[in-house]
Amino acid sequence: MVLDACKQQLCNDGILRLVLSRSNTGEGLRVFWITYFLEEEKTIMHIFEGQARVPLKGWQQAAVAVGSALGALMNPARADLIAALGETTGKLAFQNLLDKMKRSHEGRIILQERPRVISSAVGHAWDLPENTFGAAYAKFMGSRNFSPDDRPPVRFMDTEELAYVATRAREIHDFWHVLFNLPTNMIGESALKVVEFQQLYLPMCLLSTIGGSVRMKAKQRENFFKYYFPWAIRAGMSCTDIMSIYYEKHFDEDLELVRNRWGILLLLT
Repeated sequence: MVLDACKQQLCNDGILRLVLSRSNTGEGLRVFWITYFLEEEKTIMHIFEGQARVPLKGWQQAAVAVGSALGALMNPARADLIAALGETTGKLAFQNLLDKMKRSHEGRIILQERPRVISSAVGHAWDLPENTFGAAYAKFMGSRNFSPDDRPPVRFMDTEELAYVATRAREIHDFWHVLFNLPTNMIGESALKVVEFQQLYLPMCLLSTIGGSVRMKAKQRENFFKYYFPWAIRAGMSCTDIMSIYYEKHFDEDLELVRNRWGILLLLT
């Protein structure tokens, strides 16, 4: 049941409706749906429900970014909105990441083979010895009842290469949780976003850090900026290029060895 809604019609050559609604479950303001109408094709594409990538003009990208930011701020659990925000605000950053991966030997292999972090590809991690990176990843996912198949698909990248880079960044996020030994609570996620911003320069990482710190309780915020934030700055600057690592090929290696090899700095507690 929708209790209240705000609709806006933009421009004459197309319609982008951002319906911000309040659900009857009390989840707060959220983006209920976004549709984009192309007059020249006379079709409607349901952005968050369909599977196709959606080409957006500049004003449309801005509209999706603003709507996604508002919805994600009110309900940080909405992974689809956070994903849309990252895509629509980070295209230049993703292009820079693509260029950087092409300059790396391992990065070029990743771009050529395009591995996916999905259950069918990483399921063998659950059978690896306890000391391995793969086993640590399996324990991290299993203890939280996470599935690698739960990530929302990329919608708003202009090319297949950029779409894959955005997909890769999204899918290896949990590997970074394991390597940096960060929890999935608000402080842990915000700290990891600082590390990611140091490495990826995605505006969404900075926005998520700001939004997360605002939502923290006073004591949490104090601990975050006293301990986690300065550590995350150092950690992001000291580690290797985290986008150009073919993580799946290192599953069977000792976790501490790969941390040392990739310059992973852990938070001392």
